[in-house]
Amino acid sequence: MSRDIDVLVLGGAGVDTIVHVPELPLPYADSYMIRPGIETRAGQTGDFVALGLHELGLRTHHLDLLGDDPEGDLVRALHRDRNIPLTAVPQAAGTKRAVNLVGPDGRRLSLYDDTRSRDADRLPERTVRELAGASRHAHVSITHPCAHALPALREAGVTLSTDLHDWDGENPYHEPFAYAADIVFVSATALADPERTMRRVRERGRAEVVVATAGAEGAYVLAGDELTHVPAVPPPAPVVDSNGAGDAFAAGFLFGRLTGEPVRRCALYGAVAGAHACTVPSTRAEAISRAELLSRTVALETATPV
Repeated sequence: MSRDIDVLVLGGAGVDTIVHVPELPLPYADSYMIRPGIETRAGQTGDFVALGLHELGLRTHHLDLLGDDPEGDLVRALHRDRNIPLTAVPQAAGTKRAVNLVGPDGRRLSLYDDTRSRDADRLPERTVRELAGASRHAHVSITHPCAHALPALREAGVTLSTDLHDWDGENPYHEPFAYAADIVFVSATALADPERTMRRVRERGRAEVVVATAGAEGAYVLAGDELTHVPAVPPPAPVVDSNGAGDAFAAGFLFGRLTGEPVRRCALYGAVAGAHACTVPSTRAEAISRAELLSRTVALETATPV
């Protein structure tokens, strides 16, 4: 079977409204004067992963539910303008949206509109099977429709990755994703014992690699039985926003994986891409290019041989 798509990204399409606040947590007050303003732009986790993979030269296709609304138009325009193929399944409840409060240090608090989803939401199984059959790999967002797509993806014989984001290691909602994927990304932020959680994912699921990202502390990579630490990479410019850093890390790592690099090089690609994302203002959807990723990686390896 012809595999014309390198990575099929499922779910995670939506729109964020960015609000810059003087500090986080934000103290109660009747009102705040906000600068530099409030801006709405397309780009949630699936959009950012798809954009990151596309900019690294991988043939990428994005599949998700979108509403016939202004938010959906923004998502469609983002993909059209960046030449990223998008299959948009009609969503009666509307396109997913969120408000991101962004502090001066780049940290954020995201408020998701839960009215934009329904229990009956599904990605059409035929569409999932057709696209998965044409793909080398699928990256699955942890949305309700994507959970129901996991069996069809596995039956299609495509390798899977997922990002569990701020999973606490206990919430059962995340387990189907954690145990179905070949590559699992998770933030260490809410994990009481990251190594224990990573090893449990390996033992109970099918993951070959589990990656726990830890911000300025770098990342921890479990491949086989070996746990290694990959230091954080210095950002090439001042940090302005952490939004999208995890998605960029995932895209960089998957680029390495799909181009045959060893796990440590994949993690370094992820670290370089994540550091770049932290320098991009939250009002922009921008990813590191392939040339820039490779040149920065070579410079780092030359300065600090692995």
